[in-house]
Amino acid sequence: MKKRRTSLKDLADELGVSIATVSRALRNSHEVGEEMTQKVKALAKKRNYRPNPFAQSLRKEAPKVIGVVLPNLVTHYYAAVLDGIEEKARQVGYSVFSSNSHEDHNLEEKAIDNFISHHVEGIIACLAQDTVDYSHFREIHDMGIPLVFFARTCLPELFSQVVANGDEAAYEATKHLINTGSKRVAFIGGPNHLDMVVRRKHGYLEALREYHIPIDRDIIVCDKIDADIARENTTKMLESNNPPDAILAFNDILTYGAFEAIKNKNLRIPQDVAIIGFTEGETAEFVTPKLSAIMDQAREQGIKACELLLKNIAGDPTIYREVVPMILKIRESSDKNSSKKFGT
Repeated sequence: MKKRRTSLKDLADELGVSIATVSRALRNSHEVGEEMTQKVKALAKKRNYRPNPFAQSLRKEAPKVIGVVLPNLVTHYYAAVLDGIEEKARQVGYSVFSSNSHEDHNLEEKAIDNFISHHVEGIIACLAQDTVDYSHFREIHDMGIPLVFFARTCLPELFSQVVANGDEAAYEATKHLINTGSKRVAFIGGPNHLDMVVRRKHGYLEALREYHIPIDRDIIVCDKIDADIARENTTKMLESNNPPDAILAFNDILTYGAFEAIKNKNLRIPQDVAIIGFTEGETAEFVTPKLSAIMDQAREQGIKACELLLKNIAGDPTIYREVVPMILKIRESSDKNSSKKFGT
């Protein structure tokens, strides 16, 4: 049987390092220490690794490909972002490979390595919720591979990013809840290290300060982005001695977890507990009562992210920060005054 050719990935897996590290070591990059460089070269010699000049020559003729890393492809938001990326990429003759990290930084790193091994021309990424080590993205920068972040971002000094005005949107949504009869507004968010959570929580807190409402940490819950956890945390708040009478929820997963918890307690929405969620999905109109929502222009975010990446691929070294405004859509779930007015 013909023996399979040793690849960069084979070397990286055996050494327990990234493909990027192996590639740089073989090129004598100063970014890799002398000890690791020697280990890589020794293993490459032992495994009879040889670059594939034929494959290298074909790269110029290969299809132009963009890699996209998403935390949770089954949600409407990420599907809509990907749709925008694909539309823009298609217009200029690029194909798109997408990878779902399932909110796991290990899978995120593997996706990045896989994109490198397939020689994508650029990458668009949104951080997994448990990613706190950004070294794999620093390696992308060191290799000169263009990368753009959207939504959940990091390393703004190195990479362009497309974000929403989540702080302003959360501020306006909290003000709406207060102005329509809510007095004790809770915030249910994701992990505190995510910049997206920080922005949205900041807007919420600014609205409370403006109305001179004391900040109560008992009703500010930032936890894992998980519907079951959101339901449990909401239930605990509702069963406390001083429960909230309104909730601002970080995203669609947490929103529907909180929505279900309110319903399970046989509380009325919005009379007993008003709720607004950051959610892109059309399902907001089909639940009872219809859900007030802060909507990302997700598809537009995808288009913008792809546009910035294409600029980088074309040689533009500028680090951009694009802000796509959100839309506050008031429906039935958030206005206590309206529900009283109509006797519901």
